[in-house]
Amino acid sequence: MTARILVVDDDAAFRGMLVEALRDKEFEVDVAGSAEEGIRLAEAGDFDLVLQDVMLPGMSGIEALPHLKRAAPLADIVVMTAFSSRDSAVEALKRGAYDYFTKPFSLAEMEVVIRRALEKRRLQGQVQALRTTLEREGPLSRIIGQGQAMSRVKDMLQRVAGLDADVLITGESGTGKELVADTIHALSPRAAGPFVKLNCAAIPENLLESELFGHEKGAFTGATAARRGRFEMAQGGSILLDEIGDMPLHLQPKLLRAVEQKQVERVGGSRPVTFDVRIIAATNQDLRDRVEAKEFRADLYYRLNVAAIHLPPLRERKEDLALLADFFLDRIGRRLGGEPLSLAPDALRLLQAQDWPGNVRQLANTLERTAIFAASGRITAADLSLALQRRAEPIPEIVPPEIGLPLKRAVNEYEKGLIVQALRRAGGVQTEAARLLGITAKNLWNKLQKHGLDPATCLRAL
Repeated sequence: MTARILVVDDDAAFRGMLVEALRDKEFEVDVAGSAEEGIRLAEAGDFDLVLQDVMLPGMSGIEALPHLKRAAPLADIVVMTAFSSRDSAVEALKRGAYDYFTKPFSLAEMEVVIRRALEKRRLQGQVQALRTTLEREGPLSRIIGQGQAMSRVKDMLQRVAGLDADVLITGESGTGKELVADTIHALSPRAAGPFVKLNCAAIPENLLESELFGHEKGAFTGATAARRGRFEMAQGGSILLDEIGDMPLHLQPKLLRAVEQKQVERVGGSRPVTFDVRIIAATNQDLRDRVEAKEFRADLYYRLNVAAIHLPPLRERKEDLALLADFFLDRIGRRLGGEPLSLAPDALRLLQAQDWPGNVRQLANTLERTAIFAASGRITAADLSLALQRRAEPIPEIVPPEIGLPLKRAVNEYEKGLIVQALRRAGGVQTEAARLLGITAKNLWNKLQKHGLDPATCLRAL
């Protein structure tokens, strides 16, 4: 969802430049020329961020801060001024400002500050949503399973969560390692603190050190401002280092120091930054094999493996299949807004006959594809077979358009082919197809309209 920003500045020329720059970055922007007008807009709107000048006619930007905080308690406020003054900065922060910088400033610097503030709000929103869910349902209710394997997992989870020890969660992809990490944090004494997540395999290697430990201004090309790393962001709470087995070997000594000493040094900095964070690591790899292959440090492995939880694959806990299917179908049915969904006995037998190499995640995706195309709310084995066949069929390679087509038409044809392939791989689930393409769901919808594509038609073509 696009972030909404309120700009409060009486300089019309500067305000116009700033608004144009923000809209180029696809933010929604409202403007005010005085503090009083800004407060009125803040009371009437739902803003994610306020950019406010200090020198304003009538009420100053500093004086307006407490009023703005009351008018928009969820929005962060960044103060701008043409007069560099430490006293003004301290006063702004005391009155509730999130950050402070002086004019003139570069657009790159402005974007860094804005993105940082919005990331903070997003993380706070995730924590609040998790708390709401857990207050309503209870943390362990999200761990679905009543068989022996999952009962052991739940017992271990309850024993580990109340401790402040670091945890290593292992298991194949799709077994629910992130869900278990969420539950550990929610049941821990740190539940009121932030829960920051980082997928070590998803961040380019040259950026991973900065993401983990932060960087100082000027540490490398593009570092236009200092930035906190994930450990600092998680202060007082927990951090999940997902896919820890993919951590580059050259970064492992620095991570070991962080784990042992609870200190980091930002890239380009020399001052140690102390943090108080519980570390939860997760991996689908056998770290002991990685240690033997000298691809993972033994000392880091033993330091992370203080408390271990192993999640069994779905093929080893098929006694939970019916319970899992009911849970997912209930959630899918409410989201689709149709009649309640249920499994026919022959459909359950077909589910139990599968090996589920993608584990619980594959089961959930298969049921969602089935529900979309099922003739009624009662899902049969025939309905399931179609979804399972779609997954099993090889997806044809995309053939580049022939040379000789006009470039624009060739690019459009190739883009269309990529979208069709992603939709087929995702079983028609547009959010999953957008993820595969690395674009937003809204962007995918626009492209479907552009190319005249219907997801259902793309699947029927298989």
